[in-house]
Amino acid sequence: MAAERERVVGYLPQDRPPFGALVSLGFQHVLTMFPATVLVAILTGFDVGVTLFASGLATIVAVVGSRGRIPLYYGGSFAYIAPVQSVAQTWGLAVAQVGVVATGVLNAICGWLIQRAGKARLDRVLPPAVTGAVAIVIGIALAKTAMDMASKNWGIALLTLVLTILFSVYLQGRGLLGMLPVLLGAACGYVVAAATGHVDFTPVLEAPWFALPRFQLPAFTAPGAWQAILAIAPIAIATIPESTAHLYQISLYIDRLAEEKRQRPLRIKNLIGLNLILDGLADIVHGMLGASSGTNYGENNSLMAITRNYSTAVLIAAGAIAMILGFFSKLSALVGTLPEFVTGGLAIYLFGVIGMQGIALMMSERVNLFDPRQLAIGAVILVVGLGGNAFEGGNIPIWGMKLPAIATAAVAGILLNLIFVAFDRNRAAGQEAGVAEPAPSPAGGDD
Repeated sequence: MAAERERVVGYLPQDRPPFGALVSLGFQHVLTMFPATVLVAILTGFDVGVTLFASGLATIVAVVGSRGRIPLYYGGSFAYIAPVQSVAQTWGLAVAQVGVVATGVLNAICGWLIQRAGKARLDRVLPPAVTGAVAIVIGIALAKTAMDMASKNWGIALLTLVLTILFSVYLQGRGLLGMLPVLLGAACGYVVAAATGHVDFTPVLEAPWFALPRFQLPAFTAPGAWQAILAIAPIAIATIPESTAHLYQISLYIDRLAEEKRQRPLRIKNLIGLNLILDGLADIVHGMLGASSGTNYGENNSLMAITRNYSTAVLIAAGAIAMILGFFSKLSALVGTLPEFVTGGLAIYLFGVIGMQGIALMMSERVNLFDPRQLAIGAVILVVGLGGNAFEGGNIPIWGMKLPAIATAAVAGILLNLIFVAFDRNRAAGQEAGVAEPAPSPAGGDD
């Protein structure tokens, strides 16, 4: 049995790999989050160095806050881009930071309420039918983004995709190399791109070796601060179900690895209240330093599921590397030269895995899709989330408003589930009353 346990390759949250593996696995996490996090910074106007630094610090704060139990990486969130852009254009980035901090406070309050109320009550509001369907929407809604990036050079993008898949399948169980399929795939794609003249090293040559990120504090007392809170904080309606789905997904895979290692399941999904509090702290870190609102990354969850590496020590290493990248401009610029189409090849795989994890979550939790209630919840979330994402900016135009598709889909699923809960409770109460006060016996008495 001991020999069988040793053959199981993978790291649980409490495991600490050797130093070399720690650094390489950490860098792979950074490589996975880098394109999206930097793109959020560029689109919202925040400093890239600050965004990378805040991303790393937020991850470390969250991991330490969970006492090394929850392995999640925090980066910039696409869900907040539109409201942050709107506030920043009207009142400036420092005012937008006020809304980012408010988002963190709202997340933390929700987490605290869940801790007080208990996970059982949360499960009534966010059952697996909701969280699983939201996870599917999150992954598949990003499909167009992945394809757009890959379309810049289909040949190298598809080569990167195929090599990454082959590495993840056929190197699995082969030590450290088996845990680095994304890094290896990206490296191969990068080498081919550089050899064919598709990599511009000018930014690396022009970048200074060291540059202090442009940190700035939020303008809490400036005009527009309250408007920023009202515009940005409600987007947490989308990221709370998203974060819940991510935690449930990763919990499922961690417990499977623990089972294979003959260890007790960790069931980190029971820490959802703490997880949302840590989400809030991560957003507060972003807002206080000068970065957009963040979220824990499904791409990095996919990476962990593919590599079977859930070590929180690796995530701390990744956070430290991201913080260093924020200061060392040349290193940051070198990672930034990774062509968009190479990232697109990786994204096709990683975004798809996010969606598949949502399916795995519903299968694991035995969601009965022959039950019309569960079927309706999933159907509405999928169509509203995916169909709504086809509108410009991923916002659904309705009654003069533009509602973010993923947030709207999550809210629609939650409300529909609550309607079923209310109807089922009323019907159950009526049945109990019927049992307590049975109707009189038919006339004629006993035989």
